[in-house]
This record gives sequence, structure tokens and C-alpha cells, in this order.
Amino acid sequence: MPGETAPRVSLRQDLIWRVEAALFAGFIGLMRLIGLETASNFGGWVLKTLGPITGTQKTVMRNLRIAFPEMGEEERKALALAQWEQTGRTFAETGIMDRLTPDTGRIDIVGAERLEAIRASGKPVVFVSGHMANIETMAAVLVASGIPVQVTYRAANNPYVDAQIVAARARYGVKLFAPKGGDGARELLAGLSRGESVALMNDQKFSEGPEVIFFGQPVNAAPGPSRLALRFGTVLQPMSVVRLPGVRFRVTAHEPIELANTGDRSGDIARGVQAITTFVEERVREHPVDWFWVHKRWPDKVYRALEQAD
Repeated sequence: MPGETAPRVSLRQDLIWRVEAALFAGFIGLMRLIGLETASNFGGWVLKTLGPITGTQKTVMRNLRIAFPEMGEEERKALALAQWEQTGRTFAETGIMDRLTPDTGRIDIVGAERLEAIRASGKPVVFVSGHMANIETMAAVLVASGIPVQVTYRAANNPYVDAQIVAARARYGVKLFAPKGGDGARELLAGLSRGESVALMNDQKFSEGPEVIFFGQPVNAAPGPSRLALRFGTVLQPMSVVRLPGVRFRVTAHEPIELANTGDRSGDIARGVQAITTFVEERVREHPVDWFWVHKRWPDKVYRALEQAD
């Protein structure tokens, strides 16, 4: 709350944060030194090697079983291994995003005419997507399109690392941030009132959100994007990204989702959340290796049912 004093941090905690930040800065510096393709290959190799032996591998395999019950065990293991490589590549590319923008020729844009129409209209929209491939490429495309947009993000627990992440994103032009939680919603509302669009990820667990269906199972998803679109009388503009060979990407601006305003506010929001969730599922089915499978997406009851089935 405004006026509140930030909680005191112990000297030990501050020292740990500074050491972590120094290591992170060293990693980013090394990635920038060795170049984009080598960095991407290195990051992919590291997580492809280490990911499968971590405890998170269990979450990945359970998620794949829920999403693709008809898939054979060996195929699921191969997909799990490939998604670890994708995740590692994305992490290594984060600090070099200024070399991975549309003007470098590494990002193909599909539906650029939709983005141009949004920019020319001067009216805000609510961009929505999921955690696919390298999500930073979608932000890079929006920046290059000239659309003023608030990009939401979840601040790192370590404030020194968080400052480095913000600086890395600023290098490729992302300057309008709205943190998740806290005053983030207020900033999004203020931005939309000024005619700025907003961009949000809408594919992670949000227990307080309406229940919708994802891969045939119930999930809870955040109502924020749908609520904002209805409040400002605008559309949901879905975006997606696919990783291509050679550290290249294809970013697509899809057909907008028009939300009906029937007067049943909770129902209209729930239908919007389902529309976004269906969009994400369709993209994941098209390119399953690109999605962020390490996240525990479904509620506990779905995972318990999976265990009981065993």
C-alpha cells in the first residue's frame, strides 16, 4: 500500500541476493559473449541434461499424461526431453533478446496487418497468449509494431536479479511494465484509459478464477484479460509463437476474440476465459514441444485422480 515501509531485509538475505545477482550477471555476460546461437544451444544442452533428473520431471510427465492420455510412454519421455531443451534455450536467450527482434530477420510475423490496424486505430486491445517457445519474441514484435502496450511480468524474488531482467528487456524496447499483483491491476487500468493496450499470459493456474476446461479436464484461470476487455469494450487479441530451426521464430497475431456483453457479467467473463483457454489448447496441440510443461497447471484433484488410476 502507498506509504507503507518496505519490509526490512536481513544482512544475510541481502548478501545471498547479491551473490545470486552476481552469478546471474556473469551468466548473462557469458551468453552475450558467446553469441546468440551458441548461447541457445548451450542452454538447451544444459536443461536437456539436467532437467530429466530433477524433481520437476515428475510434474512434466504427469502433465503430458493428462493432456495426451493416448500417447505412449516412450513418446511422452521423448517429448519431455525435447521440452527441457526448449526451456533451456529460452532461458539462455533471455539476456540477448536485443539480438532476437524482427529487424534481425529471425522472427517471421504472420498477421502483421492486424497489428498495423490496431496501431492505426489508436484504440487499445487486450493481447493474450500462453507460455510457448520464447514468449519474449511476442513482446519484441509488439514493440516493433509501434503499438503502445503494457507488458505484465512477475517480478523475481531477488530484487537485484529483477533489475537485471528489466534492463535486459529494456534493451529491446519493452519499457511499459505492469507487475502482477499489488498495483499491477491499477497500472493496467490506467494504461487502457490512456489508450495503451495490455499484454497478459493467461495459461497458468489461478485458483480464484472461474473453472474452465483444458485438455478435457477442469482448470482455474485468471479472469483479468476478459474482465479488462469487457470493461473497455475491446477485443481479446490472441498471439502465439513457434520456435523454428536456427534460433528463429514465427509469431502470429490470430483472429480477435469478440466477447459478448449480455449483462451477465460473471457468465461473460467465464466464456471469455474459456475462449482463451481453448485457444491455448489448440496451439499446444499443434506444437506441444513449445509449451511450458514444468508448471503444475491442473488442480490437485486432477493429479490425485491420475494417481488413483495407476
